[in-house]
Formats: sequence, C-alpha cells, structure tokens
Amino acid sequence: MTPYETTEQRRWMMSRIRSKNTAPEMKVRRLVHSLGYRYRLHRKDLPGRPDLVFGPRRKIIDVRGCYWHAHLRYDPTCREARSAAKSNTGYWGPKMDRNVARDAENLSKLQELGWQVLVIWECELRDMKDVEHRITDFLRA
Repeated sequence: MTPYETTEQRRWMMSRIRSKNTAPEMKVRRLVHSLGYRYRLHRKDLPGRPDLVFGPRRKIIDVRGCYWHAHLRYDPTCREARSAAKSNTGYWGPKMDRNVARDAENLSKLQELGWQVLVIWECELRDMKDVEHRITDFLRA
C-alpha cells in the first residue's frame, strides 16, 4: 500500500474491480461478435459462470486477467501479471492460490460435462490477429 492511501481508500479501490464485463472480456466479445458468432454470457448453471458460452457447439471461451488468475505460474514471460502483492501478503498469496485452484476445478468440471474450453489470457490480446485465428479454429473444429 502506498503511503498516501488509507485502508478505507484501498478497500474502496479494490471493491471497484469487476469480475464481469472487464476490458479484456469486452475486447474478446466484440471480436467474436464481429466474426458472426453468437453466444450467451456468464451462464449461472455452469461451473465458474464462464464468460462466453456457445451452447449448441458445447464450447466456452474464458477470458482471464493475468494478474488475478496468476498467469505467471503458467507463463513466466507474462508482463501483464507483474509480481506478487507487496502488502498484506498473508492474504493475497493464499487468495491467488485459491483462484488458480478454483480455475482448475471449474475447467475440470466443464470438461466432465462435455464442454470444450478455450482460455484466452489478457496478455494475448496484444496480438488480436492471433486471437482471432485461435477463436475461429476453436469454434469451427
């Protein structure tokens, strides 16, 4: 925590971080829509309430923020994930561990239910042409 932020200010800032309709998610949604695909959002009846659900195709696109989903654990070159939290590490370390475990559990449950899942990381959105190719290959297969 920086010296000019009080605990209340930090709490207020953290409460503004969204889990739905994030900037990376919106970028992917606009791309998928422009490609002519239609989808449902955040289906509550599926584990983890996935971001984009293509029901008849039994496919899901999950857009993950590199920091909140600990992308550094999967890709040590990710620049979006930055380093671990510097303050309140007793809370944030286990919190990130729970996020990673929850993601793996939801992915496993979805696959058991017969869904195919494409995970798109925030840092991958720098190359939208590559993301477009991955999405079209995924949805056409």
